[in-house]
Amino acid sequence: MTENYAAVTTDLPDDLFDDSPLPGATFPQAVRRLLRRYTVFSGRASRSEYWWAALFYLLVEVGFGVVGAVVAGVTGSIVGDDSTAFGWVMGIVLGLAALAWLLLLIPGLALAVRRMHDANLSGWLLLMCLVPGLVLVGIVFMLLPSNPAGARFDRAVPIPPLDEE
Repeated sequence: MTENYAAVTTDLPDDLFDDSPLPGATFPQAVRRLLRRYTVFSGRASRSEYWWAALFYLLVEVGFGVVGAVVAGVTGSIVGDDSTAFGWVMGIVLGLAALAWLLLLIPGLALAVRRMHDANLSGWLLLMCLVPGLVLVGIVFMLLPSNPAGARFDRAVPIPPLDEE
């Protein structure tokens, strides 16, 4: 039996069900889509969506680095020779940075897979980045332009047959 397929549609004002890329995405739009679609590995993501989210990651990690440097400077001048307080405070700051990295790991992977789909490539190709020296290949993948054939990675649902009378 042949089944007809159609894209998933919803009347909800939620971009969670929107599998199409968002070309020309702004920073707030990209971060919002990153955080709202954090486990969605289907669909596509535009280059602007990906690179704004990458900037968000960078800002989060640099922010923790700045906080760590300030805390290290303040704690070092307050406690003087007592390295235990300094160690505890830096441990907390580094722990929070590691937690932020872990919390953003799955959304980042999902976004990278959607970006690969937009270039009409399988998300499994990202596994090549685990091979030392091939990380640059992943960056090249993220720079590829959109390919309309990538729509094959969008979710599709079967259309129920019409009852014949």
